Amino acid sequence: MMPFIEVTLTEGRTPEQIRTLISALTKAASESVDAPLASVRIVVREVPETHWAAGDVTIAERKQREGTP
Repeated sequence: MMPFIEVTLTEGRTPEQIRTLISALTKAASESVDAPLASVRIVVREVPETHWAAGDVTIAERKQREGTP
């Protein structure tokens, strides 16, 4: 068994935050499906806020409209 987990996030997390996420996901997958830690694969993709949209509005546009950084 080789669990493969893909995560897509908007850019902006620190390397430490990404590392913590990888560790937590690896542990959760290993414990949940009784897979050896070494068999768990994690891919984290970071996407610019201008390349992620819902309802034809990007996250960057939504934040700009809401006045959030």
